[in-house]
Amino acid sequence: MTEHRSPDTRFRTSLLEENDGPATNLTDNRTMGEIIAARFSRRGFLKGSLAVSAIAATVSPLALITADNARAGGGSAFTFDELEAGIDDKHHVAPGYDADVLLRWGDPLFADSPEFDPTKQSAEAQAKLFGYNNDYVGYIPIDGSAEHGLLVVNHEYTNSHLMFPGIVKVVEKDGKKELEVAPLSKDQVDVEMAAHGGTVVEIRKVSGKWQVVRDGKLNRRITSNTEMALSGPVAGHDRVKTSADPTGTKAIGTVNNCAGGVTPWGTYVMAEENIHGYFSGELPADHAEAANYKRLGIPEGAYEWAAHYDRFDIGKEPNEPNRFGWIVEVDVNDPTSVPRKRTAMGRFKHEGAESIVAKDGRVVFYLGDDERFDYVYKFVTAGKFNAEDRAANMDLLDDGTLYVAKFAEDGSIEWLPIVFGQGPLTAENGFASQADVLIETRRAADLLGATKMDRPEDVQPNAANGKVYLMLTNNSKRKADQVDAANPRAENAFGHIIEIVEDGGDFTAAKGKWEVLLKCGDPSVAEVGATFSTATTANGWFGMPDNCAIDTAGRLWVSTDGQGPKATGRTDGLWAVDTEGEARATSKLFFRVPIGAEMCGPLFTPDDQTAFVAVQHPADGGEDWEAFGRPSYYEDLSTRWPDFRPDMPVRPSVVAITKQGGGKIAV
Repeated sequence: MTEHRSPDTRFRTSLLEENDGPATNLTDNRTMGEIIAARFSRRGFLKGSLAVSAIAATVSPLALITADNARAGGGSAFTFDELEAGIDDKHHVAPGYDADVLLRWGDPLFADSPEFDPTKQSAEAQAKLFGYNNDYVGYIPIDGSAEHGLLVVNHEYTNSHLMFPGIVKVVEKDGKKELEVAPLSKDQVDVEMAAHGGTVVEIRKVSGKWQVVRDGKLNRRITSNTEMALSGPVAGHDRVKTSADPTGTKAIGTVNNCAGGVTPWGTYVMAEENIHGYFSGELPADHAEAANYKRLGIPEGAYEWAAHYDRFDIGKEPNEPNRFGWIVEVDVNDPTSVPRKRTAMGRFKHEGAESIVAKDGRVVFYLGDDERFDYVYKFVTAGKFNAEDRAANMDLLDDGTLYVAKFAEDGSIEWLPIVFGQGPLTAENGFASQADVLIETRRAADLLGATKMDRPEDVQPNAANGKVYLMLTNNSKRKADQVDAANPRAENAFGHIIEIVEDGGDFTAAKGKWEVLLKCGDPSVAEVGATFSTATTANGWFGMPDNCAIDTAGRLWVSTDGQGPKATGRTDGLWAVDTEGEARATSKLFFRVPIGAEMCGPLFTPDDQTAFVAVQHPADGGEDWEAFGRPSYYEDLSTRWPDFRPDMPVRPSVVAITKQGGGKIAV
């Protein structure tokens, strides 16, 4: 039936991406806001910039190699003329740089790919074209080259109101404008399913500009219908068996792949995040999975897939959601290989899986669970990385220890092992095996007393200085009685960034120290409580930190999600953030996206001469109603970026940023 929505609300898939539903963590574990408030005094807060971190004394000697010349002079590690913040229908980059669109939704990826026709879309065509809403971007060199490699890109989700003509109408009802949104046909759902997943595509730099190699032998599309294997402790468990897969070892497809990572052995990992939106139907209140699904907000029903495919109806296939919410590993060297869902790394709303090789050769992955009041994790492999034998590393992710973070007021952090039989993770609390613990990772972390965070998103280890950077996007649900004058962040709209140093500079350590690098938001508004340095300009501050990148010089770059006309008066973008010396907590705007878009990626090539960024869901956003007096949908878009053609809809795209005349970015 036709759905009526008031003009001041967003479309269902947009709401899903905003992740602003009812809280699912109902434990009394302490929030990060409460801990920060207890840790910092009012006097310390009024100093503004945090200046030199309290953890500086424990930093690895590797920190000395990070942007040496800039720090020696006490200035910023970044040398570029800052971009002006603002809002319009185009993208913008700092002076002296080019920002070229490399891949758009619908671009051909294979020699036999059809040309994109938005009025005649089909699942068969979409499976051979670049997918929708590009998020994570990774680069895997071919023969060690920084100018020839594989680009790997996640396609997180779809926005049907921006993709398909004829499904949205604005009507008058009782004197008010409302949206009428027609249900999708099966063919349109099939297109959505083919537009999810990921892309592996060969790219090459020619005369200073990147090009797609359409006949690349390793090019591949992964979709919601790609066959995958469940591996690790959960594989074959009764709770992942379905009528289509009575063995519990074969999953069909992957959805909502947000951030991700590239492993040290050159595989591509995709992180399944907001899986709850793809499921509909009902379970009896006394069903064995009812509490498990409630903790993840399943079913949410943002997508209409269950109307056409029983596996997305939990009333018909009650175990199907347990087959989603994992980290997926893809062997890019074999386009016929079966991607593997690595269950040892836990099941939750994964935001990325960035990794680093520790001193003893084990590999450490840092993981965020992107929901308000949820947790930060890391996974430490049992085996060691073998740089000389790629094949020896291919199952490292099936055996290891998953940990969850507990932050303390004294600035220490403890990583709590999520292991069956240890502490409360026993039969008395409903766990019969490690498989049960991993299927219900959130509940296990609840019982361990992990710290409730403000939407943990990207978590990036930095090999250059031995630190780890954690993006906390925001938390509009935090109540006033959870903060005090030292952390005036009730209904925290702007988020913050935490810096972690593991004990002894060992990323496998069970303990470490933490410090707030930045409290984000407009520093000119006193009640916001932002802590950018005084050197940060009116263009340099940002809110809602989301993804981040560490370039080869060890410098931090932060992208944002959620800025706009109403929230900040500026679009999302990419900021360069100093983390060392007198310039610590100074931020500069480098790139910004068109209206309605989110800034995803970012990713630097090994020579730091290209930054790839993903412009996601341009023209989306409920704020268009207030800013422009109308909604934004296929026939009446707030921007037609990047083509700006009347016969072409808005198209999420990957952009390649290079310095004019060549050279390293921001150097």
